[in-house]
Amino acid sequence: MAKVRIKNVNKVFDNTVHAVKDASFVAEDKEFVVLVGPSGCGKTTMLRMIAGLEDITSGEIIIADKIVNNILPKNRDIAMVFQNYALYPHMSVYDNMAFALKLRRIDKSEIAATVQDAADLLEIRHLLDRKPKQLSGGQRQRVALGRAIVRHPKVFLFDEPLSNLDAKLRVQMRAEIIKLHKKLQSTMIYVTHDQVEAMTMGDKIIIMKDGEIQQIAPPLEVYNKPENLFVAGFIGSPAINTFRGKISQQDNQLHFDEGSFKVAIPENRSDILKNYVNKEIIAGIRPEDIYDSRFDSMAETPQKIEAICELVEPLGNEFIVLFKTKKSKITARFDPKKLPTVDAKMSLTFDMSKVHFFDIETEKCLYGEEKQGELQ
Repeated sequence: MAKVRIKNVNKVFDNTVHAVKDASFVAEDKEFVVLVGPSGCGKTTMLRMIAGLEDITSGEIIIADKIVNNILPKNRDIAMVFQNYALYPHMSVYDNMAFALKLRRIDKSEIAATVQDAADLLEIRHLLDRKPKQLSGGQRQRVALGRAIVRHPKVFLFDEPLSNLDAKLRVQMRAEIIKLHKKLQSTMIYVTHDQVEAMTMGDKIIIMKDGEIQQIAPPLEVYNKPENLFVAGFIGSPAINTFRGKISQQDNQLHFDEGSFKVAIPENRSDILKNYVNKEIIAGIRPEDIYDSRFDSMAETPQKIEAICELVEPLGNEFIVLFKTKKSKITARFDPKKLPTVDAKMSLTFDMSKVHFFDIETEKCLYGEEKQGELQ
């Protein structure tokens, strides 16, 4: 078993910078866990503490039921893949991959078999005699993966391994790492600032901000049920639309009033929002939940608003369209059925069943009884 448990871990640099704040999470055996967040949020520091490359200030790191706080990196049975590959430039691919095994004084024939097996898995056997400078970025990354694989570690750690690759190669290598995880059945912890990588690769995502964990959940739960405004805004591209407005009540119907538009709130949100009548609140809706009113049959709970088209970004299979009201900017993701006209006033449909509401002070997402039950 290679479960990794992080218990109330803190890291303070020079008694001034609190880089990781009371972090706790579990990476289950054979699970692919992604730590994601903006630059400076503490995710790489967290990974380096798991690896033993950075001391922890307080808390416990447990790998396979063993506290490793004071155990040297080489004795933690982990392998780390770095952003810059960290290959030895004077060594061949074979020698780079075999280096750690030679340090263990493993028999030469066993080293050769292990390296060749890893090279076959990564489809780089034909590169074994080359030096790193003769390789492309994608090939170097495969060698770095191979060097980790030959050690047969309990845990793989990845520190933004694809950030130096071009967009097409990143997509290809994402798929390769996912396939590798399925074949090796190992525990993997992967750090990235790219929310697309997090969504497509992780069994579980851990979102960090300013050293604190914001949410831990499977990718689709993070996307569909963010716990706070930061998570809602960080996950998703284009980013979620947010509006400041007030909750108003007319007869028994609650509305969200942005000032230049007003939309009715569905019954299943009324219980939680009735406490916010005449108070300011934040509403959020993702671009794909806004429809051209000419083609809005997909909306479960439609509410129409008026907005002016500012910009159209054609992407072939869809349009990203930017709108404005008197108070807000709106981004919508439309199917390319009919090109919107710039500067024209349009009727948009919000699917109110997909709108998220946030407390303006705590920035926590407000859900009804269904969500509260799921969180317990």
